[in-house]
Amino acid sequence: MSTVNPQPLWQPTAERIAEARITRFQAWAAEHHGAPADGGYAALHRWSVEELETFWKAVTEWFDIRFTTPYERVLGDRSMPGARWFPGATLNYAEHALRAADSRADEPALLHVDETHDPRPVTWSELRRQVGSLAAELRALGVRPGDRVSGYLPNIPEAVVALLATAAVGGVWTSCAPDFGARSVLDRFQQVEPVVLFTVDGYRYGGKEHDRRGIVAELRRELPTLRAVVHIPLLGTDAPDGALEWSALTAADTAPVFEQVPFDHPLWVLYSSGTTGLPKAIVQSQGGILVEHLKQLGLHCDLGPEDRFFWYTSTGWMMWNFLVSGLLTGTTVVLYDGSPGHPDTGAQWRIAERTGATLYGTSAAYVMACRKAGVHPSRDHDLSAVKCVATTGSPLPPDGFRWLHDEVRHDLWIASVSGGTDVCSCFAGAVPTLPVHVGELQAPCLGTDLQSWDPAGKPLTDEVGELVVTNPMPSMPIRFWNDPDGSRYHDSYFDTYPGVWRHGDWITLTSRGSVVIHGRSDSTLNRQGVRMGSADIYEAVERLPEIKESLVVGIEQPDGGYWMPLFVHLAPGATLDDELTDRIRKTIRTQLSPRHVPDEIIEVPGIPHTLTGKRIEVPVKRLLQGTPLEKAVNPGSIDNLDLLAHYQELARTRP
Repeated sequence: MSTVNPQPLWQPTAERIAEARITRFQAWAAEHHGAPADGGYAALHRWSVEELETFWKAVTEWFDIRFTTPYERVLGDRSMPGARWFPGATLNYAEHALRAADSRADEPALLHVDETHDPRPVTWSELRRQVGSLAAELRALGVRPGDRVSGYLPNIPEAVVALLATAAVGGVWTSCAPDFGARSVLDRFQQVEPVVLFTVDGYRYGGKEHDRRGIVAELRRELPTLRAVVHIPLLGTDAPDGALEWSALTAADTAPVFEQVPFDHPLWVLYSSGTTGLPKAIVQSQGGILVEHLKQLGLHCDLGPEDRFFWYTSTGWMMWNFLVSGLLTGTTVVLYDGSPGHPDTGAQWRIAERTGATLYGTSAAYVMACRKAGVHPSRDHDLSAVKCVATTGSPLPPDGFRWLHDEVRHDLWIASVSGGTDVCSCFAGAVPTLPVHVGELQAPCLGTDLQSWDPAGKPLTDEVGELVVTNPMPSMPIRFWNDPDGSRYHDSYFDTYPGVWRHGDWITLTSRGSVVIHGRSDSTLNRQGVRMGSADIYEAVERLPEIKESLVVGIEQPDGGYWMPLFVHLAPGATLDDELTDRIRKTIRTQLSPRHVPDEIIEVPGIPHTLTGKRIEVPVKRLLQGTPLEKAVNPGSIDNLDLLAHYQELARTRP
């Protein structure tokens, strides 16, 4: 809460504020579009949501977005769901992503790093040439606007080339990482019926090679719509029968031809975690992603041609798509393909050093793992180029803020950000001109009317409520795939508050304008009518060296009671004896409240996650309520299905 941390951990200097792109944008928007010249970010944000159409018009002009046919108006219909952005306009995302090739041909567009940690550059001219060659070959294969093109690929330059070539021809890109098993991939790709599959023969992770040729063969058998399979020999194997060679498709010196498509033409399909049922196939548009990512990366992340942008991610997570969009700002994008902690926990810091990263993004879990492992980034690495460390995936605990401040640099901009696959962007997070307070996100993002609501739809300040967005954002899904009447899309976000996006997170908007995220509201703890986020408990418990990870759920009992167990995965050598149990309870009681103390503390062999690393609270809750495994969870979305048997057995034997 705002009263807990009155002093900021970090404050940008006057010089830094003056140099920030968002400062220049505000001055320009004040001159040309009536934005407030004074009042700083708070005034700019208020204007951006109150004058929504003017704000987005200003964004398109500031970033010189090339509309081949002009738009009729900025927002044809602002109802949610169903808002129509820039009707009449045509453009191409890939054309904007490759614009820097004209002025910076021989500079690196991409830096590719594997577990050797040796960066290998791909220049802007080479990236443009490969995209041009591959786009021509896709057209020759009969790929037409609207056709789906899929990638079973790690975070390598070929994946970026394939995405951009697909967008250049007006195709719809979709990808999965090669650590996904066949069932998980098919649960996603079978929904969208791709006509082309780009695939590796395997991948390297944790110092080992993982052959995926058997899974690729299964994908080919189970995807009858495929017209072509393109083989990328990451492990050096020959192309299987009937597959095309990547090298042959990208050999020509061909300038890319960019299909000019409507603003709301599909760009890619992303997938929700899909903890129950099939994953939601989320469709986002070329224009919506283009303007949202330019705003987010060019203004909030303050990225430009002199920057190097590294975010640890895989192609199965929306952050990969967000990372690739760094190209829109002329930024050099760092692609790391490998384990986040190989050969040691500090690996990502070494990559940041070797690539000269200016913005380095990672997960809150990685930051906390470094803290626990005694990693000393600035002692062991030259991180002088790093201006900002950003985190997402889960709320960054206060100890994570302090550790980054102490162990990286006191003059470090720490940007904890929060958004979702659903919008492929952030609702709140990085603002280069605002202070950073421990445990808080700096502010809601421009053009996003982010609010905290109580169950009756009343806005709250300094109180926990539902994260809602009351105005449309350009990157909100244009639809879900195979949802012809829009009912699944509507029920996912708009069934609680009609016409208002409810995201499913607990949030506090503080009186000073910052934001605190408390965890998922759909697995929220609710004792005696008081709502609590699970993230607060994890933060307290996982400070204890004996606790590797934890999971808490709250279960309404048939007799009206409430059972709140805390599951703990212990560090090697630790024992859940009476002393540790008492210490866990005392820690929670002292740091949070007696109400947060669990009814039971239960040791488990591990905590199950989605494939994108999120703890699965809701499916565990359903299992403990007696829901059969196949109805409680989509097995293909879980990182270790065997762990769920433990919770299933507990449900069976618990009196």
